[in-house]
Amino acid sequence: MSPIRIPQLSEHAPGCFPPVSRALSNPDGLLAWGGGLGPEWLIPAYRQGIFPWYNPGEPILWWSPEMRYGFAPGSVHLGHSRRRQLRKTSWSIRADTAFGDVIRACADAPRAGQSGTWIGDDMIAAYSQLHALGIGHSIEVFDGETLIGGLYGLTLGRVFFAESMFSHCSQASAAALFALSETLSGWRWSWLDAQMENPHLRLLGGQRLDRTDYLGLLARDAAENGVTAGWTAHFPGLEINDYLAKTRLA
Repeated sequence: MSPIRIPQLSEHAPGCFPPVSRALSNPDGLLAWGGGLGPEWLIPAYRQGIFPWYNPGEPILWWSPEMRYGFAPGSVHLGHSRRRQLRKTSWSIRADTAFGDVIRACADAPRAGQSGTWIGDDMIAAYSQLHALGIGHSIEVFDGETLIGGLYGLTLGRVFFAESMFSHCSQASAAALFALSETLSGWRWSWLDAQMENPHLRLLGGQRLDRTDYLGLLARDAAENGVTAGWTAHFPGLEINDYLAKTRLA
């Protein structure tokens, strides 16, 4: 089998990526390797529909798959059984009060078909830096004062790019995603990105978006003004039942 050949990024040219049209079809979306993980790399990458994904100890790999997966804000679907289970809880939803705990819990969460994690120390440091800049955010689910689930990601304009989520209790990550989706809908944001499709996201009502349409969405909405600072105040510890009460089951 011939070796896979993709461009190496120069450490001296942050944010300079090949056109995503050059991404491989096998493996789907692999575009380049190398470069760095500072904000000068990550912010231009996400604006261009590119994200890093690689195992600890390996070179940084950059991806832009042919099909994107995610949610129109307000479209996360919780079926009867999920809603019934969540209504029995008094879980509360917060934001940006435990970013470090959330990203480390995501790194430690077991994944089906995976023996380890792709969220290594360098990735934790990189997204923690985005959090310090007001771009990286965590959505947290608490049972009392115990963190039981959540997700983290970053924002550009009116797009939220979700990176990973975890649950220590059944449905906790779904609660985080639902609360985030409903909030973004109220803000009139355009997309909650989940990168790639999986069975869990399909059950929650995710949808596909081809690369061309996705890049058009980013060009329009990732450059606009969005809510960056003050996320903790926008998620003041309301219970998940408060979010459920505002929606009806379609």
